[in-house]
Formats: sequence, structure tokens, C-alpha cells
Amino acid sequence: MLKLTPILLAVLYAVAMYRFSAWRTGRELDARSTELADKRLKAMTDRMAEALDVPRIRVHIYEIDPVNGLAAPDGRIFVTRGFYDRYRAGEVTAEEMASVIAHELGHVALGHARRRMIDFSGQNAMRTALAMILSRFLPGIGIYIANALASLLAARLSRQDEYEADAYAAALLTKAGIGTEPQKSLFHKLDELTKGRGGVMPAWLMSHPKTADRVQAIEALETRWRAVTPD
Repeated sequence: MLKLTPILLAVLYAVAMYRFSAWRTGRELDARSTELADKRLKAMTDRMAEALDVPRIRVHIYEIDPVNGLAAPDGRIFVTRGFYDRYRAGEVTAEEMASVIAHELGHVALGHARRRMIDFSGQNAMRTALAMILSRFLPGIGIYIANALASLLAARLSRQDEYEADAYAAALLTKAGIGTEPQKSLFHKLDELTKGRGGVMPAWLMSHPKTADRVQAIEALETRWRAVTPD
């Protein structure tokens, strides 16, 4: 029983963390966001809504400076004020912003938004359990090994989610008549827009795939689509 104690504690910790994280995230987004009202972007989201056969797509502005888009566990789509300001300044086109929205819709449709919250709690639980176990055998360094293993797992899961959301967005943008070129062009702008936060970190440690790999994945999809589409 004593050997199972770290695992049981980790499971209880994961459940508690999930509930707290979901509550805290929802509260933060409610307090610092408003619904987006932009005619050019609405024209884009209306085209995507028609492609999805839904009445409309709601997008909210999250009032923070970093350039980002996100999908909440409750299914809401957000772009940050920093991202919207870049669009208003002409650094990002309406079509490129549409690709961000389509990507976040992919996270929602594929269940990533809710799963990420669960995964985050589970990774913290795994990190805690591993640290408790490894510290028994490797005092002083066990916790560092546990943190490294948990970070590697989190990065791999996140990269897979990004590829899947990219593919969803590519299909939606194509169906809506917007196309994938804005999606690919935005990828090439992201390093500058986000101040190159990826730096020289190896791709297997990054939460997002490399730009070249994301573009290549979309182009591979386009090649497959052309192969099955009659002339």
C-alpha cells in the first residue's frame, strides 16, 4: 500500500488541479475579454461558418499583449489584443487572422482544448509522482529528471495537437474559399511577431513544430487532395 501512495496522491492532485485550472482559466477569460467586432474579420468568419454549416463563429479578444490565439476548454475562441493590434497595423492580413481562428476552431473540434487542460493536470501529477519515486533512488537529482521527462512528454503531445489543428484549418480554409496560402504566410511571420520565442531550442523540446515542418505538412495535404480531386 505504501508503494502505491505516491501514485494515489498524484491522481488526487491531478483531479484537484484540473478543476482548479478550469475554474481559474474561465474566470480570467471572462474578466479580460470582449467579443470581437470587425467587419473584415466577420466576412472571413462568415465564410467559414457557411463551410461548417453553423449560424456564426464567435471570436473574442483577450486583453493581453503577447501575440497568440487560443481555444478555451468551454469551446470559445480568442485572439489576443496584441495579435489584433498587429492586424490593425497591417502586419497581418484578414485572411491570415482567419487562419488563426480556423486553427483554434480545430483545437476545439478535435477536443484539444479540454484535453490540454486535463493533460496539464496529468503532467503535473506525473511530475509529482516521478519526483517522489526517483528522489528515493537519486536524492538531489530525481526531481530534475522527473521535470525533464514531463516536459518532453508535454512538448510531444502539444506538437501533435498543432499538426492536427493545422490540418483541420487547412481543410476549412480551403472549403471556405480562403485557401491555405494565408495560413502558410502567417507561419513565416510568427517568429518575428512573437519575438522569436522559439530561439535555438531543439524542435523536440518546442511546444510548436518548426515553421518549415508545418508548411511542409500542409503542402503534403494539398498534394494528397489534388491526387484525389478530379480535374
